[in-house]
Amino acid sequence: MPPTLPHAEAFALAGPAPGASPLVFDSPHSWRAWPAGGTPTTATPSQLDTSWDAWVDEIWAEALAGAAPLLSARFHRAYIDANRARDDIDPAMLAQPWPEPLAPAATSRRGMGLIRRDVLPGVPMYTQPLAAADVRARLQRWYDPYHACLAGLVAAAQRAFGLCVHIDCHSMKSVGNAMNEDCGAARPDLVVSDLDGAAADPRLRRWVVDALRAAGYSVGINTPYRGGELVRRHGCPVAARHSLQIEIRRSLYMDEARVVRHAGYSQLVRDLGRFARQLAAALDGELGVLLPRCLPPSNPRRENP
Repeated sequence: MPPTLPHAEAFALAGPAPGASPLVFDSPHSWRAWPAGGTPTTATPSQLDTSWDAWVDEIWAEALAGAAPLLSARFHRAYIDANRARDDIDPAMLAQPWPEPLAPAATSRRGMGLIRRDVLPGVPMYTQPLAAADVRARLQRWYDPYHACLAGLVAAAQRAFGLCVHIDCHSMKSVGNAMNEDCGAARPDLVVSDLDGAAADPRLRRWVVDALRAAGYSVGINTPYRGGELVRRHGCPVAARHSLQIEIRRSLYMDEARVVRHAGYSQLVRDLGRFARQLAAALDGELGVLLPRCLPPSNPRRENP
């Protein structure tokens, strides 16, 4: 069994007060420990580490240096995944019928739905079905508070600036495995996703991709990741809410086999810090002029002093 967190909160929030920046960052998969309670998993800590977005919250916290809000989950993504829809549940995992309709997606069929079925290809997480009450408790204690906090951050940014740019932060294996759509394929340094254009203005995505390529990184777009539930919920360009998912190839900053950081970590932090500062400046300048804003009549956009 992995270590447990008997009194964990659902999330940690770093950075300035909500609404201090049009940028909002979140990291839903960067917590390593397993919450206490519920059906125990038979997965080992080393097996769970293969799905952990290793140090992604720390990478972005160091890069941002307090300039924008950063929300980080404090529950393991295999326990309940904040980047999956609430109804993305494999009914075969449940000991009782679920009281509402379920809509298991392709992620569930590959063992990576809201509640993870397999820790590795063909290696189950549990030896028995989960009680529906257990899954309901995970939603209420962990999943829902995380989503509520992120929704509040996005709304506060939009109220203050007329728009919000949400960056959903992840890491990815250097080569996809049998639970991924790109099994056996080598991946680029970074992948920027926006649900094939549905979650962000194309000018914003183009700016982000160009800036990351200018920093020397190879950047894929919507392949092998299109974006998950967090991008879907918070990306609505016509309402001036833009959401992008950024995946970082783990070998850029860590030894994946030994699960330790290497010298590339510091360089990545510096590059992402420069990127975040450039993005904030662009939103306050020419890029921000191009993106439509939705301002309530009684709350005009704040001007920088």
